[in-house]
Amino acid sequence: MRSADDVDAYVGSRVRLRRMTLGVSQEQLGAALGLTFQQVQKYEKGQNRIGAGRLFRIAQILTVPVEFFYEGLPLGSDGEDGEEVAKRTASVQAFLASAEGHALSMAFLKIEDVPTRRRIVDLVSTIAKGAG
Repeated sequence: MRSADDVDAYVGSRVRLRRMTLGVSQEQLGAALGLTFQQVQKYEKGQNRIGAGRLFRIAQILTVPVEFFYEGLPLGSDGEDGEEVAKRTASVQAFLASAEGHALSMAFLKIEDVPTRRRIVDLVSTIAKGAG
């Protein structure tokens, strides 16, 4: 079973992901919630727990259902496999929530030619294999 702190961090990372996807700053989200950007930072890092009412308001502001913040959350642990899934999920979420991950994702989505997209994935996979 995942701990409450893990869930808080996951939900926070999903808030950050959606906020960045929409191009909303921490200051803007904080202002809409009547909070400081520092409080938004703490929510996004999972340092502070987001209450149910506040999460509902964040969902309204970021135009997603509340369920969005829990999508992909590993609910239980099936031994190593469950832990491995949780690690991969957290890693992907952290990447997508980073400035570089967000920029790369947005640029990649603008490429409409499917064969070009496949070649880019192949290129990055080849580079990754050589890196480690």
